[in-house]
Amino acid sequence: MTSPLSRRIARVRPIPAPSEGGLALARQSPDEQFFVVNDAQDFDSVEGTRWTVVESPFPASRANANSPARNGWELGAVVSQDAFTFLAPSVPVNVFGMAHNTGQPGRALPPQAFHKAASSVIGPGEAIQLSSTVGYVDPEAELTVVVGRAARGLTLETARSAILGYTIGNDVSARDLQKSDELWISAKSQDTFTPAGPWMVTDLDDSNLEIGIVHNSKALRTASSADLGWKVNEILVYLSSFMTLQPGDLVLTGFPAECARIQPGDTVVCRVEGIGELHNPVTTLRLEQQSA
Repeated sequence: MTSPLSRRIARVRPIPAPSEGGLALARQSPDEQFFVVNDAQDFDSVEGTRWTVVESPFPASRANANSPARNGWELGAVVSQDAFTFLAPSVPVNVFGMAHNTGQPGRALPPQAFHKAASSVIGPGEAIQLSSTVGYVDPEAELTVVVGRAARGLTLETARSAILGYTIGNDVSARDLQKSDELWISAKSQDTFTPAGPWMVTDLDDSNLEIGIVHNSKALRTASSADLGWKVNEILVYLSSFMTLQPGDLVLTGFPAECARIQPGDTVVCRVEGIGELHNPVTTLRLEQQSA
């Protein structure tokens, strides 16, 4: 659950105002981004839709730097939620998932992580794209850690000092490819296979959060972060024992609830208590035709 000290941090892209016309559209870069914060405990209140522009919370990462100045988006400016679109909460160097961490039986196995391509990350509202040959694909709603600083050799006592906040991750997984690819690269790292967002929540008690999926408006059986075999602190200790975690890295912790096959035309909503909902449609992948 969130605490009175918690806040939301989001990476967003301004929507040009209609009055700015074509000039604004021409000026807007597809890579434009700003960070905003909101301290309202009621996300749906009027106060919950008014955000304040802040410096990037990842000062050591060029990939997470704010865009050049934009009128109305100076530091300290207050912007309405209808003036921007939410992006994935960071531009990670690394994206990790935890294998076999779907329940307490996972503790019978050594902790084991898999790597997802950073290029697989998309934001809220963006489409999960499935090729015609990908086979059976599941979504997995997961409590996801956003790393706030470079960290190596964390302990159970220091692990939380490396956490900036928590977001929702969807570990989209091609099950047929998992069977044929021992490293799970083709199953987990396809373009669009890691939706994340819509924001980070700080100071969140991650011990017992409800996690679930709504598939085509049908709510599936939920579970709790308490059901995960390996907990957040333990996961960060394990990962940082062999590599340095980087600011903005995403760590998907596992999915203990029910999922259902997704296909083009579907909609997927991933829910994590205390954070909110991550919405993504599912479409068919259409590769651009390359000229000879």
